[in-house]
Amino acid sequence: MRRIVAIVLAVFLIGGVAAAVVAGREEQGRSTATKTVRAVIGSEKAEFFADPDVVKALAARGYTVETETSGSWAMEGLDLKGYDFAFPSSQAPAGELASKYHVRQLLPRPFYSPLVVVAHRSAAEVLARNGLATLGKKGNGTLKMGAFLKAAEADRTWQQLKGADRYGELSGTLFISTTDPASSNSGALYLAAASYVADGGRVADSEAAVARTAPLMRKLISVQGAQQTSTDAAFRDFVSDVGNPLVLVYESQVAALLTQGRGVGDLTVLYPDTTANSDHTVVPLTDEGRAVGELLGTDKELRGLAVRHGFRPQGAAVEFTTATDAHSTYLNQTLTGVRQAPVPASKVLHEMARRAKG
Repeated sequence: MRRIVAIVLAVFLIGGVAAAVVAGREEQGRSTATKTVRAVIGSEKAEFFADPDVVKALAARGYTVETETSGSWAMEGLDLKGYDFAFPSSQAPAGELASKYHVRQLLPRPFYSPLVVVAHRSAAEVLARNGLATLGKKGNGTLKMGAFLKAAEADRTWQQLKGADRYGELSGTLFISTTDPASSNSGALYLAAASYVADGGRVADSEAAVARTAPLMRKLISVQGAQQTSTDAAFRDFVSDVGNPLVLVYESQVAALLTQGRGVGDLTVLYPDTTANSDHTVVPLTDEGRAVGELLGTDKELRGLAVRHGFRPQGAAVEFTTATDAHSTYLNQTLTGVRQAPVPASKVLHEMARRAKG
């Protein structure tokens, strides 16, 4: 009888251990399981979402994010059925998407980036010598938007600028390369800032207002020829010493390059004295999309990873300045002397871009 009892107890004990192992495996599976969230994003955030540390951090919070890229303004023409969120690069296209998909709640804005003009040192020094810019530390300065727009309106060439004859690469019409304003956020925001300055500090709010600056906006765009739909390609060309001497990009692209320790050569970052910030804005289309959008702005680890990719977290300026302190030669960390231009309503900005492109 004692042997029978012992055998029965052993069977129960083995069964209990097996059950515990199975339960532990199930619990482990539950702890690492993630919900797959689909998103369409601006291409300037592609490296952020592809970063293994970002993937890991999101997985630890229960999410796997699958992304596709699109120009911010082009998102409006996409069928976003089946997506959990859209993530354009500013509030204007986000507002259009929110209206289209009946999103009534507040839209998360986890981080932002001002627009800047990157230039090689030779070009920056010529601009400064001719009153179109001021240079600060070795790697940064300020672009005087009013003076630059007057030069563009007068069809100035590099050859007409004092000191440009020393540099063979500085020739032809003076202009800033931008993305296509009809499909890309940075190009549209460039027009918003330029029209604001050209019209005496007034935000375009009607067709009449658009008409007042339309000839100049047309010059700014037509002189460029074919335009990119993303700042990524234009910035890569610039870093490779290809293309126009002046290129409009996001500060985040420069900051990411610096924080990752990659070479920048004779890069000079010119902050327009009047610019437009790119407020990266999440348009949630499902509850899971909203949860991820809010995590990007509230989770400290994810904010830190956003800074590593050059973005400025909303309401956490110290996190950006601390992380980029070693690169203040190039970055205007506090945006001293930079004025933010209000952005026209989406309908007005669309019309401005249409007329600028002819």
